[in-house]
Amino acid sequence: MRLQGRHFETGEPVEINVDGTNIAAVGPAPDETAQAPDVLGDDGYWIAPALFDSQVNGFGGRDLNAEDTSPADARAVMEVLREAGVVRFCPTVTTNSYERMAHSLRAIHQAIEEDPEVAHASATVHIEGPYISPEDGPRGAHPREHTRPPDLDEFRRFQAAAGGRIGYVTLAPELPGAPGFIERLASEGIVVALGHHGGSPEDIRRAVDAGARHCTHLGNGAHAVLPRHPNYIWEQLAEDRLYAGIIADGHHLPPAVVKTIVRAKGLERTVLVSDAIAAAGLPPGRYTGNKGQTLEISPEGRIGVADTPYLAGSGLRLHEGVGNTVRFTGIGLAEAIHLAARNPARLFGIADTYGRLQPGCAADLLLFRWDEDAKRIEVAATIAAGNVVYRAAE
Repeated sequence: MRLQGRHFETGEPVEINVDGTNIAAVGPAPDETAQAPDVLGDDGYWIAPALFDSQVNGFGGRDLNAEDTSPADARAVMEVLREAGVVRFCPTVTTNSYERMAHSLRAIHQAIEEDPEVAHASATVHIEGPYISPEDGPRGAHPREHTRPPDLDEFRRFQAAAGGRIGYVTLAPELPGAPGFIERLASEGIVVALGHHGGSPEDIRRAVDAGARHCTHLGNGAHAVLPRHPNYIWEQLAEDRLYAGIIADGHHLPPAVVKTIVRAKGLERTVLVSDAIAAAGLPPGRYTGNKGQTLEISPEGRIGVADTPYLAGSGLRLHEGVGNTVRFTGIGLAEAIHLAARNPARLFGIADTYGRLQPGCAADLLLFRWDEDAKRIEVAATIAAGNVVYRAAE
């Protein structure tokens, strides 16, 4: 396969040759092949690494956290993500009873075992909870009755249900036993993230010293009102050992907050995520969520817990978050793409082969048009492991 377009970093015309599942060569686009029938794209398109969404709960009515979640749901979510230029993602299982969470983990594991495309797409499995704060605000839309302190024996059972594929855990650092739990997981190479918590500065420092490396959707899953200082948002912003995930949909964080987090964490430690839930992509209205709560989708796409000020997840597609970040912060297109491709790859240990347009890297690629005025990506084609897995109607 040959792809032609403008290199997302330089803007120069480039041709990428794909051999099997990897990039074989990257060089200037020859003029004589610009419109060749065996070439995908032309100089009106841009080429970048495909995106990596490290927090996905569901999409388009398909739920990774339902009572009846099946391997087919994991496949369906993967397919919808490809429309957003996403090739790698972290299937996310959220706070519930052991039985409910283990059911979702088994379904995801089965999908990975039986479907090579899902196996390629699933970078690692994420459990967000149940080891989170029970307090209103930090708890977000997670059910209070299922929040609980870290339990290593239970986690081992979760890991068994997932076939050993859990590599990302979000928890509250102030809970009893959290530092020791973090240290054990970190020693096994699991990315431990702070999220849905109300930890003190000391709790955060102890967690990071124990091996925590990330903040899950920083600025969300938090109290509506905080002390001016100190507070846990400042502490996580200032902690240089922590990456920070952010949801740049304009609902979870105002543009000024996105800009502030990107400036504080820098272009090396900010990670764009969608936090998409099953209700994402559905029309405005009221829906029943997977935990029995009523969700409300506004005409602007905000998904909240009905009749409360709390968000319930997002309807964002990650390519939209890339464009929003350019608009909110003033950083360049290439820099915003790095936040959604290279940085999650670095966090999860696959940066040697993912997130770069270089020979030997995975042929997981995004072909798109860029509207400079609107700061908007229009996905034209998504390539996974050297295969075109999504192509826009045009």
